[in-house]
Amino acid sequence: MELLERHKSHVIALYRMVVGLLFACHGAATLFDVLGGPHGGHVPEVGQWPAWWAAGIQLVGGVLVVLGLGTRTAAVICSGSMAYAYFVEHQPGALFPIQNGGEAAAMFCWAFFLIAALGPGAWALGSLFTRAERTADGEGVRVTAA
Repeated sequence: MELLERHKSHVIALYRMVVGLLFACHGAATLFDVLGGPHGGHVPEVGQWPAWWAAGIQLVGGVLVVLGLGTRTAAVICSGSMAYAYFVEHQPGALFPIQNGGEAAAMFCWAFFLIAALGPGAWALGSLFTRAERTADGEGVRVTAA
């Protein structure tokens, strides 16, 4: 457990990247009919509500989370979109996700909520910008072993 605690930031980063990549793949499959195509069976028309917009959030939000750019904001938007998907599209069919086909929506919702709460971890491109801002303000960059 000490090893995991020592490398917590890296574990969080790997988790962020995997969840973001899987989410982006859903968006790409729906928008561009790749990677096995959309789960709904057809590519939505441009601007079609909610499928096209949801796929756009999946693709763009997933890529931002993978890269670690605006991670918390992107994760909140991704989490909210999956909460909407679950409660509007899945939950009316049955109470539990296993019954209504909403397992992926529920899991992505909570996975992105966790990313928003924990932050991006290590290897986030967004940290390059905050580091540059601190240097520009004259504070300098402080490196600590955590």
